[in-house]
Amino acid sequence: MSTYIVTLLIQTVIETLWLTGAIILVGLFLEVIQKYTMRNFQGSLGRNTVLITGIIGTPIHELSHALFALLFGHKIIAIKLFQRPDQDGVMGYVNHSFNKRNLYQRIGNFFIGVAPILGGILVIVGLMYLLIPQAFTAYTNILARSLNTQTIGDINLAEIVNSYWSLIKTIFSLGNFQSIGFYIFLFLAICISAHMSLSFADIKGSFDGLLFIFLILLLLNVLNLQQFAILPLNLVQYNIIATGILMISVIFSAVAFLISLILRLVVPR
Repeated sequence: MSTYIVTLLIQTVIETLWLTGAIILVGLFLEVIQKYTMRNFQGSLGRNTVLITGIIGTPIHELSHALFALLFGHKIIAIKLFQRPDQDGVMGYVNHSFNKRNLYQRIGNFFIGVAPILGGILVIVGLMYLLIPQAFTAYTNILARSLNTQTIGDINLAEIVNSYWSLIKTIFSLGNFQSIGFYIFLFLAICISAHMSLSFADIKGSFDGLLFIFLILLLLNVLNLQQFAILPLNLVQYNIIATGILMISVIFSAVAFLISLILRLVVPR
């Protein structure tokens, strides 16, 4: 009996990670890299740098929370899209309430918590479509090719790395550096990516939703309904596509960090 329970728990943990692991890992990466990015910017351009990036990035961060709160049936009590950082560094907030007995709303806490990553990616991709369409085409082609991945054996890491390296070269091509639209895009993308990381409150709320996702999968496994626990999805394909979508946040967070590091070295205060 104990072996059955342990196997059941391990299976459910694996399924939960298959469904949510990519965004959790990216969220942790963004949290770390964006802390050092803002530290570098403030060390070279001054403390007001956070206000320059925040006036664009913070409203997108908070509106992402608000949108997902509404999608999952939460009631928005108060919202502040932008303010000067308070003593805790908070530049905006969304206060919302939900019915704790409503399973859909409890699961929604996970997506509401990680919403700034998803919302930020959506806006960056939209800006890419408007301002550097050739990069948008290259990006969508990468996602389209991901649909051909059906099993773990189909994954070609070298090909994936080459695809994203080609995307980076397309974004930062010589022709783009001659376009004013590229500089507008780069500035906006850096501002957005600098404020996509999750606050402690975001992580706490996400954990509540993640717990309920785990409990639902566990219940379905107990009832021997695994086909519903993993949904009619090819989870390998799902994770490849999800990772591809999330890579935009990784790329521009890394770009923002490199620019901040160069400024910190060239213009130390």
